Amino acid sequence: MDALGEYRRKRDPKSTDEPMPRTKGKQGGNSFVVQEHHASSLHWDFRLERDGVLVSWAVPKGLPPDPKVNHLAVHVEDHPLEYATFEGTIGAGQYGAGAVSIWDRGSYDTEKWTDREVKVVLHGERVQGRFVLFRTRGKNWMMHRMDAPATPDWQALPTQLTPMLATPGSLPPSSTGWAFEMKWDGVRALARVDGGRIALISRNDKDMTVSYPELRALGEQLGSTQVLLDGEIVSFDAAGRPSFAQLQRRMHVASASAAARLARTDPVVLLIFDLLHLDGRSLLDVPYRERRELLAGLDLSGDSWQTPPAFDGSGSAAMQASKANGLEGVVAKRLESRYTPGKRSRDWVKVKNFRTQEVVIGGWTQGKGRRAGSIGALLLGLPDHGGLRYIGQVGTGFTEQMLDDLAGRLRRIERKTSPFAPDVPRADAKDATWVSPKLVGEVAYAEWTGTERLRHPSWRGLRPDKAPGDVVRED
Repeated sequence: MDALGEYRRKRDPKSTDEPMPRTKGKQGGNSFVVQEHHASSLHWDFRLERDGVLVSWAVPKGLPPDPKVNHLAVHVEDHPLEYATFEGTIGAGQYGAGAVSIWDRGSYDTEKWTDREVKVVLHGERVQGRFVLFRTRGKNWMMHRMDAPATPDWQALPTQLTPMLATPGSLPPSSTGWAFEMKWDGVRALARVDGGRIALISRNDKDMTVSYPELRALGEQLGSTQVLLDGEIVSFDAAGRPSFAQLQRRMHVASASAAARLARTDPVVLLIFDLLHLDGRSLLDVPYRERRELLAGLDLSGDSWQTPPAFDGSGSAAMQASKANGLEGVVAKRLESRYTPGKRSRDWVKVKNFRTQEVVIGGWTQGKGRRAGSIGALLLGLPDHGGLRYIGQVGTGFTEQMLDDLAGRLRRIERKTSPFAPDVPRADAKDATWVSPKLVGEVAYAEWTGTERLRHPSWRGLRPDKAPGDVVRED
């Protein structure tokens, strides 16, 4: 039987630099190699030398670092021994097209080898320990680490974590002990990267990954590096300034095909400002200063993601820079602050150039004139002691697309009674259609009146990343 027949059948020797020996190599070796393979889908090729060939598995998420988690390993054709030193790019249109690099190599000891189970001890440069591969169905196997993690205090990557929040306020009296970041006008996101795959989670724990396909390549850049990042997804206009209105077109997309189209016409950028977990180490109790140093060391930069700098100089200078660049403001962060998930901390202070307020929609009134038959104004509230307190109405800042989208969403949550307590003033409630207080939006405004109403509010858009219970008065 030709051990390398399937390998050669899948490759054209005239179109690839991969080794193409006619026969298998010398038997008796015990080497292994792991190659990082950026093909149509990133994976790691795990290869064990046996009987003159490299017995091979494609492992989509890489070798499991923790015995609590098994990784899929797909058995593929045997490769020649010469492949153990292969690095390069397999050309487009060829089988396995993409970049191949050696991730680890070394020797191994065999504890068991059958058609259904392979148990080995690896002695590599990056990986050491006992692993077992066991067949599940067809070509699908699972790979399990039998030893404890190489790092004694290894911690699994969190699957659920709520972002730390900043407290609204003014600049600290002294800049000593503080760093200053620009405040971006976008949507908060935690980026969880494991095995080269990225998941984008909103502040209210919704998976947003499908809406932003251009950010998937960040996972490939990180490769086997396991991280949890904190950042802001931002859309920039033609002048290079954040546009929350433009981002609205991306925030509500649930279809992969529609998201792919919008990624070409209305691209976004993930601006990364914190690192919460790195390769089995939780960084929540590490000072902000050290977290930023570790984040900088990852050198995360691409067409769709950046790591903006943090300034440790004057807070007023940072504020002036944010105004000059048309940004929302700055966030002051104590250099020694820990990361407290889900908490609104005074160790982080957000200082705005213009006022915005998250609101809960409790109803709407009919439009007049050119807006006849559509929404005239939204009736807004803030959560207050388990109820909804009325804070005014907004009738400006809408685009036709926003109005159409709102009409459809509000129609599905209509109710017969007002959700506000106390009741809305009669003049504002005239001809109102009430809705259940489920939708969160955001407005810009001039100030609060003495009667606790928003003065001159203007609609900015819905906030599907936030729940009604998250809404608080901003100043």
